[in-house]
Amino acid sequence: MKKQSENITAWDKTESNAELKLPAFFHFSPVRKYIMFWLIIALPFFGEIFHYLNSVKPLWAFSKLMPVLSLPLIFHLRGYSLFPISRQVIFTFTWLLLSPTIASIFYFHEGFFTAITAQVKILPILYFFSFLSFLLILKPKLYEIEKSFIILGLTTTIILLCFWLTIPNSWYQEHYVVGSAPFFSSDNRGHRIRMQMYFAIIALFFFYRRGFAEKRVIYFLSAAAIFFVTLLLVKTRAMIIGCTGVLLPNTIVWVPPFVRIVVAGVAPFALVGMFSTGYLASTFSTSASSGIDVRRSTAQLAIHFLGEHPFKWIFGVGTLSPTSTDTLMKYFHHFFFLADITWLGIVFEYGLFGASLIIAFQLRGLIFFKTINKIVSDDFLGALRDYLLYVLIISIFYPPTLTPGETAVILSIFAYVWYAGSLDKLSFSTE
Repeated sequence: MKKQSENITAWDKTESNAELKLPAFFHFSPVRKYIMFWLIIALPFFGEIFHYLNSVKPLWAFSKLMPVLSLPLIFHLRGYSLFPISRQVIFTFTWLLLSPTIASIFYFHEGFFTAITAQVKILPILYFFSFLSFLLILKPKLYEIEKSFIILGLTTTIILLCFWLTIPNSWYQEHYVVGSAPFFSSDNRGHRIRMQMYFAIIALFFFYRRGFAEKRVIYFLSAAAIFFVTLLLVKTRAMIIGCTGVLLPNTIVWVPPFVRIVVAGVAPFALVGMFSTGYLASTFSTSASSGIDVRRSTAQLAIHFLGEHPFKWIFGVGTLSPTSTDTLMKYFHHFFFLADITWLGIVFEYGLFGASLIIAFQLRGLIFFKTINKIVSDDFLGALRDYLLYVLIISIFYPPTLTPGETAVILSIFAYVWYAGSLDKLSFSTE
């Protein structure tokens, strides 16, 4: 991470822009209220905040319909040249849509139109195009996009705190149907609030970067507040592992050399202590209460079904649609949720080739960020890059196919910044 004098951020770019002659897109300026309004209204749906929040039916239903409702926005792209990443997104979406659909016709005897409905979960990949179109129509500056994300991240944190302070114990459900996830639940971790933390975690990464850039305690305190709200109220182990997996390497890279040695030496002991207390101690538990038996049985059934057929392993076997008259649990005569076995579940459904496309979807964002970062260094864009890394880390626990719109939105912002900031031209002028 560069020093503040060299770092071009969305909070203070005036002098740096004058030196590098960056377009007005990167300039610090007062936000436009109407642009902020539309960004704050649209971003929660593009970011899939309500996608699994079925306790709020209208917002949940609208979120499910959003990939289709936003499709007409794509026609706006007809007047533009092909954007970076576009070809990869088109190929990835087409393959992930059709390959498991065709496979399930052969292996599960599904009809084509029934089988294709099983892939509605990957429709948010198209947010790359629809959200990109939305940005091109709205024409926000980078600072306005950044501020919208931060406002939504802080709002998420505040709402969580309000729920924690006001919701009575009777609202927390101790017993619920297998496969469901109530918003307020109670289990061996205690009371939990299953809030989607997309914007909050990006805000956490942003504040942490700003804290190192400006050496101001307020940013570190803001990052710590979001982290501890996630740790103590949401209580999702994967989130804590993902945040730690991003923040710790960043810390080691950004601190002075002497401190770096100390941090690297202390970090393993701190991590052992952290994951040896409270509900985090059950992260790598193999007891029956952890659900490891169900996952092990599911994995064994999946591996047995794939067998020794290379074609199945390479291209996958698809899955049963929620609209089908049968279910995987009835088909395998056992609890069988592909999400429980994460990457094995992805290989089961999409094959090794499909899994590689999903990984490449994240990696392309990381590579494209490096290209952008060579021209303009911005802490908000860096926070988006951190989130892509976070998605890869937590994919051990949660498959990226559950919320592909999160990555699609980040990639569309990178593409928009490349276009609106004229970075393709700046890349030649700075060489």
